[in-house]
Amino acid sequence: MSHSHPITDTPTTAATTASPLPRGVSRTRPRGFSTEAAFIGRSLRHAVRDVESLLMAVALPVMLMLMFTFVFGGALDPDGGYVDYVVPGIILTCAGFGAASTSLSVASDMTSGFVDRLRTMPVRASAVITGHVAASLARNLFAASIVLLVAVAIGFRPSAGVAEWLATVGLVALYILAITYLFAAIGLAAKSPESANGYGFILLFLPYVSSAFVPVETMPKWLEVFADNQPITPIIDALRALLIGTEMGASGYLAVGWCLLILAVAAVWAAVLFRAKAGQR
Repeated sequence: MSHSHPITDTPTTAATTASPLPRGVSRTRPRGFSTEAAFIGRSLRHAVRDVESLLMAVALPVMLMLMFTFVFGGALDPDGGYVDYVVPGIILTCAGFGAASTSLSVASDMTSGFVDRLRTMPVRASAVITGHVAASLARNLFAASIVLLVAVAIGFRPSAGVAEWLATVGLVALYILAITYLFAAIGLAAKSPESANGYGFILLFLPYVSSAFVPVETMPKWLEVFADNQPITPIIDALRALLIGTEMGASGYLAVGWCLLILAVAAVWAAVLFRAKAGQR
């Protein structure tokens, strides 16, 4: 016989302690992934309720795409094909905007007392991070699909077949997973939701110093070296090759390698930070 407690968002202090259990009665953790499922549901409900954040995650990249296509596109590509070039970068920019909110959500959970409340429950408190990451993945894939539909409406004409589309979705999902874990780790490292938002904002500039909007060859030499060797450029080049048939080269391997490296480093960093701040559960 086990005593269970409902998972709530009610803030408490770290001093909250569990009520003593009768002798011979032990707390048992939920089996399987039921804890993770509960936190994923919680994060998804929060995302659905926060309509403004979801709209901004879609609206900002769409406005950026419209600006680059109709304001700068004629100068960058007089033939009118700039929209085909810019869409892969806009997709990653959209993913970055959406994932950035994860750092704010994680920092809020860590500072509001919600995670401390889990000390009184027989659950894996670290599953709260899994919930944020999984919800962000679903939310950002949805936002990216909306951006892609808008791109098609303004003239984007991909030549990808079924296999290329599946590979595109897989690569975008892997990137979202990696960048979301990184933002989650930033949220854990930050001392407040405000500072988490500021630190995460720095990462949103990386697509602008890559092949997202202009070829890296057009940049000053010192900037070209950075742009050509940062993770965003091969991911964008791989997406461009999948969607419009440009030469893939080594971009595919580099894109997957960078995503896996970022994911591994971010996951380990998040785990270490969580144990340090919330204790082992």
